[in-house]
Amino acid sequence: MQTIFVVDDQDLNLVEAKRVLEPHYRVRTMASADKMLALLDRVTPDLILLDIEMPGMDGFAAIKRLKERDQTAGIPVMFLTASKDVESEARGLEYGAIDFVTKPFSPAVLLNRIAHHLHIEELLRKRTLRLERLLFSILAVVGDMVESRDKVTGGHIEKTSLYIKILIEAMLEKGVYAEEINRWDIDTAVFSARLHDVGKVAVPDVILNKPGRLTPEEFEQIKKHVPEGEQIIGRIIAKTGEESFMNHALLFAGYHHERWDGLGYARGLKGEAIPLQGRIMAIADVYDALVSERPYKRPFTHEQAVDIIRKNSGTHFDPHIAEVFLGIAGRFPQ
Repeated sequence: MQTIFVVDDQDLNLVEAKRVLEPHYRVRTMASADKMLALLDRVTPDLILLDIEMPGMDGFAAIKRLKERDQTAGIPVMFLTASKDVESEARGLEYGAIDFVTKPFSPAVLLNRIAHHLHIEELLRKRTLRLERLLFSILAVVGDMVESRDKVTGGHIEKTSLYIKILIEAMLEKGVYAEEINRWDIDTAVFSARLHDVGKVAVPDVILNKPGRLTPEEFEQIKKHVPEGEQIIGRIIAKTGEESFMNHALLFAGYHHERWDGLGYARGLKGEAIPLQGRIMAIADVYDALVSERPYKRPFTHEQAVDIIRKNSGTHFDPHIAEVFLGIAGRFPQ
């Protein structure tokens, strides 16, 4: 059964909406936008009926909050309003509302409009899922092609994606940068991390697969994979208009070699000026490099790698993320 949230500061409106809708839908009523936002952390409705004029956070402020978060941006919102105001309707549509229902509402009209929009949303959802699966499949192949050229870092994409997922989930548990992460679709963000090294397609094979340490000149060539990766992903965004997935990929690719102390590349950013995706990937990327065998080194043990990250907390790594990593490093496959 589909779930509908009804948000209105008037008890009579909530009671009447529940009476009309409950035979057909699972209904959750709440008297304020703040209560709605709190419940959205646990329940995702199929549609929200949202009153415009409420004390505290009004409907316009509430829908803006919804559209700012990846996890709630796609939830259809119908405004409830006591007046027919062209200016308010225009503003609501601009913010992303799909319809307006005037109070007191006709039960038949309300049910008809909800059914109509849910049907459209279901068709759009199915189409979007098909397109997302196609995009994810294509980009997974691209990531695999990049890794197939790099004979040195075998399995790096799969392993770092797993580390990213474990680390992000732990950051949410600990409340570290949770407000920002809660705006993400985490599955999308994790999958997009597969493209963090896509710029390596522009690095010559003889350097990418050199069986030994790189010269300073060769390392400068390797460093170019960061801006190259940004350019590749930027072109994909420009041609497809796809942003929620690719923007995460852009930030993972463009900032995973920055350092907390500003001594990284390609921009030399410092501290929280580095996008969060880059700060998270920095730990996953370095951990995998440490515990993996390379032509120029034997693999470090898990314990040695954890100790290196501990010692570089606050210099190479964001100390808040490093602290989370140190607390849950045992969850990383060994």
